[in-house]
Amino acid sequence: MRDREKLDQVIKAYDVRGVVGEDIDVDFVREVGAAFAALMRSEGEHVVAIGHDMRPSSPELAAAFGEGVNAQGLNVVMLGLTSTDELYFASGDLDCAGAMFTASHNPAKYNGIKLCRAGAKPVGEATGLADIKDMLADGVPDFDGEPGAATAREVLEDYAAYLNKLVDLSATRPLVVAVDAANGMGGHTVPAVLEGLNLDIRPLYFELDGTFPNHEANPLDPKNLVDLQAFVKDQGADIGLAFDGDADRCFVVDELGQPVSPSAICALVAERYLDKFPGATIIHNLITSRAVPELVEATGGTPVRTRVGHSFIKAQMAEHDAVFGGEHSAHYYFQEFWNADSGMLAAMHVLAALGASDKPLSELMADYLKYEASGEINSTVDDQDAATQAVLDGMADKIAGVDRLDGVTVDLKGTPAWFNVRASNTEPLLRLNVEAPSKDEVDGIVQEVLSFIRA
Repeated sequence: MRDREKLDQVIKAYDVRGVVGEDIDVDFVREVGAAFAALMRSEGEHVVAIGHDMRPSSPELAAAFGEGVNAQGLNVVMLGLTSTDELYFASGDLDCAGAMFTASHNPAKYNGIKLCRAGAKPVGEATGLADIKDMLADGVPDFDGEPGAATAREVLEDYAAYLNKLVDLSATRPLVVAVDAANGMGGHTVPAVLEGLNLDIRPLYFELDGTFPNHEANPLDPKNLVDLQAFVKDQGADIGLAFDGDADRCFVVDELGQPVSPSAICALVAERYLDKFPGATIIHNLITSRAVPELVEATGGTPVRTRVGHSFIKAQMAEHDAVFGGEHSAHYYFQEFWNADSGMLAAMHVLAALGASDKPLSELMADYLKYEASGEINSTVDDQDAATQAVLDGMADKIAGVDRLDGVTVDLKGTPAWFNVRASNTEPLLRLNVEAPSKDEVDGIVQEVLSFIRA
């Protein structure tokens, strides 16, 4: 039996994550595997595919998890080194539950587990993680049947072939593509997916190394894009791609070395899907640029707004039969990919659009950039609710409307500007996002809102 307070620190809203040797070890992971298998067995599942990233602790933890699954009578398919979206592919293609060992963009001392049901259906707090936590706290029930078996399988080639069926890059004009894999799993998947195409791939940090010797595998932080920005210009590249540690997110840099807003990427990909599926539904989270739903409506599609977080997006994708979904954090979701997110598939759509255009990427993306944005600004606060209310009270005379889907999204009077303030699920933080027609207006709103949050 496990201490519930400690479990709350490790089992998050969307996954299991913590410091190896402190929060997570092989014994703990073996129990998580057993609890997950017991849950899956109760739902009629028989097989769990297990993949892992390049972190030093990942192979041992993945093996221990498999032992826990086998002890509950389920078979495991050990995939070895995979990206997270490669694990989702295996879950969809093999129609089995899945477990991915990664801590994504977190530093090397962390590791974690992303879980899914067959068909890459997410397992979050409300859809299984709370049940797993209860089993760990109370003691995972013993299974008195025959243990399951373990087999090994390589799916990288099938994964690459599947993505290339979804996005045809064979007819693109020649492109020089700079790719920063940040020593993460992009270095494993990019060569397999993009080899043999009319693309001149210029690799940066493709060596798999879970200690991240060059920079953290978190392209959301601008400091981790600096190397790619310089590399793009040095190589004369048409485009730069930056993947996070488990390669489920992809950030884009244009030929000038400037980062491209993930919201603009969302708009571009949405437009491509609406061309393929006229009138379809597109999901976007509430901090994605308003330019996205405006483009979707103008193109004849139906935009649906959702909370931040992959489990919410995936649920809405299924509920609304959406063809595509996007988040400003550079997670992109595809109905053709079991409603799961894939940084590689998003990158391929951008490459296809650029390869079919005679414009440089900076000009191509300018069509999708309508507003300025602050990016996410975090503030440490003791009382998140009180700080949020202080913002609403302090700015009451400027507020045109308030939406409470996820935190508070505030529309301001006399302008298309808006801001969102929402609490972190795991830390004592308030997250602020602002969008407005001009940078000066964004800066002014940020300063005013933070004056109340940080008072």
